[in-house]
Amino acid sequence: MWPKHGVNLGTLLRTCDAVGACLAVPVRPWIRDALDRGNTLRRPSCVHWVNNPLGWLAAQRRAGSDVIGVELADEAIPLADLAPARRRTVVVLGHESDGIPTEATALLDRAVEIPMIGTGLSLNVAVAGSLIAYKLAGLI
Repeated sequence: MWPKHGVNLGTLLRTCDAVGACLAVPVRPWIRDALDRGNTLRRPSCVHWVNNPLGWLAAQRRAGSDVIGVELADEAIPLADLAPARRRTVVVLGHESDGIPTEATALLDRAVEIPMIGTGLSLNVAVAGSLIAYKLAGLI
């Protein structure tokens, strides 16, 4: 919802396709180009174009979706403890440096943390999103 680098979007789109998910992105002129450049899929992809990310997340939650944020938080569960999704699930990814915007964290049902041993504070957003997507799909 808050992409910083277009190169990550094509990777996330391919991962979504691999696990049977859709990608939700804001309506920005550069995003369509980034998806077109990074998309190596042979068929049309499932993309939700979102004008108002906070409103869209709130609507998904009201409709019964589980809204999970990938975020460093005191109450976050480790990735290893994340069970496969049993209902429609929305995964919220934040900036690699800034995380999920504060106003969006209030819309999360829970947070998941990807443990790291090294000195970095976060993984590349496409890598983090791919790990979570595969875990929720029950493929790892």
